[in-house]
Amino acid sequence: MEPRDPVILLVDPANSMNGHHYRTAVRDLGFQALAVSTGLTTAADQPAGVDGGMSVQACDVDDAVRQVRASGFDVRAVVPAHGATLHVADEIAARLGLPGNDPALGWARRNKSAMRTRAAQTGVRVPEFRLVHSLDGVAKAAHDIGFPVIVKQTMGTGSHGVSVITDAAALDEADRVPTVDLHGRPLTEWLVERYVRGREYAVNFCSADGDHRLIDMWEYRRPDDRDYDFPLWDIVQIGDDHPDYVRVERFVKRVLDEFGIRLGPSHIEVKCSRDGDEVYLIELAARFSGGPAVPMWTRHSDLRPFHDAVECYLGRRPDAIDGDHGFRAVLGSVVIRNDDAPGALVAVHGLGELSALPGVGDVLVEFGPGDHVPITNHNMCIPVSASVHGPDRASVLRTMAIARQAVRLEIAPLPAEPAGVAPGPDTTG
Repeated sequence: MEPRDPVILLVDPANSMNGHHYRTAVRDLGFQALAVSTGLTTAADQPAGVDGGMSVQACDVDDAVRQVRASGFDVRAVVPAHGATLHVADEIAARLGLPGNDPALGWARRNKSAMRTRAAQTGVRVPEFRLVHSLDGVAKAAHDIGFPVIVKQTMGTGSHGVSVITDAAALDEADRVPTVDLHGRPLTEWLVERYVRGREYAVNFCSADGDHRLIDMWEYRRPDDRDYDFPLWDIVQIGDDHPDYVRVERFVKRVLDEFGIRLGPSHIEVKCSRDGDEVYLIELAARFSGGPAVPMWTRHSDLRPFHDAVECYLGRRPDAIDGDHGFRAVLGSVVIRNDDAPGALVAVHGLGELSALPGVGDVLVEFGPGDHVPITNHNMCIPVSASVHGPDRASVLRTMAIARQAVRLEIAPLPAEPAGVAPGPDTTG
């Protein structure tokens, strides 16, 4: 690249699974990519621009803006490529005078407590909540709100460290409220909120200049009516014939407006309560879904997710906003969990049968023989999952049921602790 060449700035692409896809889209759209590594992601020790692209290392927003300006490149857009630094990308875009989402609300889109506070200020329905800074505070907030409650890390992701507390006795279980995050760092605050019983949905939108277009909506299906802290079991697309579809779409559009999301992809999780079917905001992010949805869009629809996102950040109006998405199948995902007890994996039986099922696409296996398999309670410890597609919702649900019967985890239990020896700290996450 030469000074004054038109480039698109990618924020933390080397530390993101989406970074490669964004680089490809940038190239296809006739631009070159300039990567900035902020050092603020959990994988900050990875080198930026590992695929040979131009990159700069920055210690904060001021440094990033200074270096980008000094480079002399004609930056046309700022694309956030990592979920942990979405708010940083918004600030960089604003400083450079380029399209982006409202930087003043960036923290409310990132931090769960700030998110609830913003929702309450704007009348967006969220469960009753408290922000606390000690385990004693967790207990007091739970009693004040009333059981059941759900406890979350304010900066957590993928349901890591999320716990449903059913009653006062459960508060005495030492491991119910983790005190460290996924990377072993001490926690200093927790969000405690009323647990909402009802149907949960993941909603994906694309926005251009404040105009929002629904891409699709997925229902989290559970095996029973028990309260849960980790929603993934069976996940399947729903259509506009579903009784909650219109209500949820309307609610999420308002959420996008109130949280300053005007450009690019967004992934919102909501619940419709059993008592009155009120819609509650559960989670929000101005990014793509982290699950199987995006790869499946590229195979089973006319969407070009990363190309469309870059177009949005360029201030253009992509086909995802006005065009026909052209879905050729109903999409779903089956998650095979370990809900029994932690142990050492002996074998995963039935993987060949699973892969051979009509409608099954990617099969992801997280653990190998001999690996420690914890209880499945967040996205990073799912033993087996598979994407599923079919001509209609009923066929997808049938395939997922067959898949669940085909796969069996053989896990050897952990050895019993010797009498009189206290168990060591749990480092399984």
